[in-house]
Amino acid sequence: MTFSISSLALRGGTLALCPLPVTPVERAAVAAFAPDLVVSMTRLDEMTALEAGDLPDWLRGQGIGWRHFPVADYDVPPDDADWTGLAQAVFAVLDRAGTVIVHCRGGLGRSGMLALRLMIDSGEEPDAALTRLRAARPGAVETDAQVAWARRGLSPA
Repeated sequence: MTFSISSLALRGGTLALCPLPVTPVERAAVAAFAPDLVVSMTRLDEMTALEAGDLPDWLRGQGIGWRHFPVADYDVPPDDADWTGLAQAVFAVLDRAGTVIVHCRGGLGRSGMLALRLMIDSGEEPDAALTRLRAARPGAVETDAQVAWARRGLSPA
């Protein structure tokens, strides 16, 4: 898997997607992108198994905000996940023209699902949002369940 950061404009800011940054080169790319916030969708045990368990501390050391929204690979968030709190935190950054990076293991399924939900919750028509997202990040949102979760409806923003 090749590491790349794909981005699109949202709410006056930049929303970006990438795989889990593990190597020094990948982390340098994240630092150079200068995000205000990184949202990790990988579980902590998954990050540790992939030798990236130190990512939250590394991000904080770079002065980059970090939020954890863990979802199992190819799955959707559990019903008790704090979507509203996460969305409000992300929108606060985007609304001040900031940059948010969302990552999962490969930068497609879980991160694509989250990006699509953010786009829909920002008022984009769901099919147009998915088309725009996939133009920026081909293959984003990997399962029908992930698309359905993203389309679930508007949350308070």
